[in-house]
Amino acid sequence: QVQLVESGGESVQAGGSLRLSCAASGISFSINTMGWYRQAPGNQQRELVAAVGSGGIANYADSVKGRFTIFRDKNTVYLQMSNLKPDDTAVYYCNGRGSAYNYWGQGTQVTVSS
Repeated sequence: QVQLVESGGESVQAGGSLRLSCAASGISFSINTMGWYRQAPGNQQRELVAAVGSGGIANYADSVKGRFTIFRDKNTVYLQMSNLKPDDTAVYYCNGRGSAYNYWGQGTQVTVSS
């Protein structure tokens, strides 16, 4: 059974930093694309924050460019978040996907206070 397990969510003050981690288990191959999505309070949709392919090419939401960095080591993906803002408050979900699969973690809460 494939599992994505996130960690690192906390409550921080604006301007602070956090690193989220997500480790995949129960999978024997390299996940094609790993990424982070977030769902803010009151929003029904998850938005892409950042994603990175197996070759290391990353893409970011405009709202986090220059502040967040995504990187991976095999099937573990990290999100380094700096200069956090209250608008970054959300549940952050790890995602691993390919042409025939799409896995989600359970989510980790990030709360940024002003």
